[in-house]
Amino acid sequence: MKKVFIKTFGCRTNLFDTQVMLSHLDNFVITEDEDSADVVVINSCTVTNGADSSVRSYVNHINKVQPDTKIFLTGCGAHTKGEALFDSEKIFGVFGQSEKKKIDDLLQAKDRFYELGDLEFVDDAVVEEFVGKSRAFIKVQEGCNFRCNYCIIPYVRGDARNLNEELILEQITKLAANGFGEFILTGTNVGSYGTKAEGTSMAKLLKRISLIRGVRRIRLGSIEPIQVTDEFKEILGEPWMAKHLHVALQHTSDDMLRMMNRRNRLKTDLELFEELSEAGYALGTDFIVGHPGESQKIWDEAYENLTKFPLTHVHAFSYSKRDGTPSATMKPEVSGALAKERLKILTTLIDKNNYEFRQKHHDDILDVLIESTKGEYYYGLDQYFNPIYIKSDEDLEGNWVELKASDIKEEGNYGRF
Repeated sequence: MKKVFIKTFGCRTNLFDTQVMLSHLDNFVITEDEDSADVVVINSCTVTNGADSSVRSYVNHINKVQPDTKIFLTGCGAHTKGEALFDSEKIFGVFGQSEKKKIDDLLQAKDRFYELGDLEFVDDAVVEEFVGKSRAFIKVQEGCNFRCNYCIIPYVRGDARNLNEELILEQITKLAANGFGEFILTGTNVGSYGTKAEGTSMAKLLKRISLIRGVRRIRLGSIEPIQVTDEFKEILGEPWMAKHLHVALQHTSDDMLRMMNRRNRLKTDLELFEELSEAGYALGTDFIVGHPGESQKIWDEAYENLTKFPLTHVHAFSYSKRDGTPSATMKPEVSGALAKERLKILTTLIDKNNYEFRQKHHDDILDVLIESTKGEYYYGLDQYFNPIYIKSDEDLEGNWVELKASDIKEEGNYGRF
């Protein structure tokens, strides 16, 4: 049997889609060693031009060092760069997200193919195992109805649609029976899950998941400020909720939010974050620096506003042009050097906030799922999504540990079990 290696780029949704593909490979051997692979499947990201470049570089690398290896492309990049890579004969086949359950047949194809499928499919795959993971990623929805000016994703993932709730619960039930205790809900726009017509919502789904035997902790991927509803706030105190929320702001200047075609605004964002912080949550966000039009005045205002937010985590990045989006043609552009400088200022602030947060919670009992070993330490994340390094004479990998941090350092908390 031929060996298959799947290279995953991008987000947690891609991680889930990779597991779907792995679970449908019946006539191949799965390998985590790309050098020994007969077949390489690239689950691509296309969120920026840089992401496309990373995928192209990887394709060129495999073609150079393993010229006999068959390469297949899927993921979001299949919709934006798949045709060019296919026409240049750098890859054998291209298939869209809707085709991933057919992977076993697709990889056995005799002739080259280009099958994007459709952007209206609703995923009905059930994953019972996550290879090499201690936490399980659960996709609950697909697509996005937002049209932020910098983002290409709605055009390659389609409009928002929910996955079947009973299938979501079936999947979590099977994974919990297989020993998984922490579940991360993911999707293109996770917080958009639910419809009034169906009587579904994110809060209702979370409550149903919490009743499944073996579920110990539930985390959410990134959600939008307007998706933190009153119904959602009612479950903030539940013990099974991870005490960390990632609420996407993207910026803290109303002028820039308008340029980005965002729906959130500073006043209500700050009120929400203060409320969530008072409920005991660590808080993360996405933040783009250097978007076209980010003048010094706008940046200074945004930074001053940012200092008022109780933020402990940030996924911050310099704006990267994505061809085909409104932002790609906006002026004036911000120099890469200036964007990098602003990025460092921002991350320094949030790193300081995080350290102070961990000091404040020094006496808390930290509930840690041990994921791996790093050098002489066992490594995991606590309920606040902070890294924990633990020394122990026991084999802790894959287990849950409760402890107090004995040493708080910049890179994380340290303890002994």
